[in-house]
Amino acid sequence: MHPLVDSHCHLDAAEFDDDRDQVIARARAAGVTRQVVPAVDAAGWPKLRDACPPGSGLHPAYGLHPMYLAQHRDEHLPLLREWIERERPLAIGECGLDYFVEGLDAETQMHFFDGQLRLAREFDLPVIVHARRAVDAVIGATRRVGGLRGVVHSYSGSEEQARQLWNAGFMLGLGGPVTYDRANRLRKLAASMPLEHLLLETDAPDQPDAGIRGQRNEPARLPEVLHVIAGLRGIEAEELARATTANAERLFALPA
Repeated sequence: MHPLVDSHCHLDAAEFDDDRDQVIARARAAGVTRQVVPAVDAAGWPKLRDACPPGSGLHPAYGLHPMYLAQHRDEHLPLLREWIERERPLAIGECGLDYFVEGLDAETQMHFFDGQLRLAREFDLPVIVHARRAVDAVIGATRRVGGLRGVVHSYSGSEEQARQLWNAGFMLGLGGPVTYDRANRLRKLAASMPLEHLLLETDAPDQPDAGIRGQRNEPARLPEVLHVIAGLRGIEAEELARATTANAERLFALPA
């Protein structure tokens, strides 16, 4: 099988502290040779950097996740600028908007999201976007800032919203949820969307596929996502692997 890229996993998470090396080894054995690892808050950036040493195939992105709003401070945006200038990450994220979780102030979320979008435009970096029940707001924010590219990970919006994102230069990340039989709208999108806009992801340790429902997810499960989507599209898994890996390389300027 052509080598795969897990375009979104959280290998720095505490769930992997006891067996991170074995998780990485299992991913390699499964053909997942490179992984994009986005941050969630400023306090975690040093650990994330240490978990992704040069040459490991693990590539960090730094950002401020909307679900961790309580940990974010205004000074974290200029601090993020410093980290980008010094560390030269391949993307900014995980950033975005979450209108599903109660208690997350929408205006404050937008403040941090807008600040990260502007940094992405300034440094010409892609953004890794979280958009839960907030796809229209994400589209509006990216249009206001302009000049952006990136991926909306774990996409759950409509086909029309997807089309607006493609036209704006964004890709969609699909993972474990597409493997569930009842995910009809998502599976229909996976079957028909333009291949050049598709990325594969696990979001490990979260969003396990149907084969490990309720368990910890890990990057070695990415081939399960690959085979389900290939089946939905009626193509060979090898074709899908080559296309999605090329997409990830193009978006993130991934080294070989």
